[in-house]
Amino acid sequence: MSGFSEWTPQLIQDEVDALKHKPGALLPILHAIQDRFGYIPSEAVSIIAESLQQTRAEIHGVISFYHHFRTSAPGSQTLQICRAEACQSMGGRNLEAHAKARLGVDFHQTTSDREITLEAVYCLGNCACAPSVRIGDRIHGRVTTEKFDRLVDKMTTRALEVK
Repeated sequence: MSGFSEWTPQLIQDEVDALKHKPGALLPILHAIQDRFGYIPSEAVSIIAESLQQTRAEIHGVISFYHHFRTSAPGSQTLQICRAEACQSMGGRNLEAHAKARLGVDFHQTTSDREITLEAVYCLGNCACAPSVRIGDRIHGRVTTEKFDRLVDKMTTRALEVK
């Protein structure tokens, strides 16, 4: 889980307190927590609910409605596959199936070695080079199953070098 801070109840409360007075504070609070810790810990729900005077069910409902929010720690690297229409029309569904089989996970899951989290996104803005994936901040276009395998090999090699 590189790049993210370990959470504590006080650190969660600090994020909530910094934003709770803004109109429509819930989404900014959830984004701030995920940006800082990599996910929304289940323990954060009650802290947020109490601070915003909402129920835990209301907070959980928002978290579960938006696919962007994670409720478990991500892997050390995130691989996103575009599922928008242009990518779908250029072989995206085949790429999705291949990715899930190769990594042994479904969308919103992390490989057993905790290295790669697979996520679906709905447009990377690279439609002319569909299908596309994003690894970290880098977008890759015209991704075939072979190119996907090479990218994953580089990700796992890089992870081994860091350890």
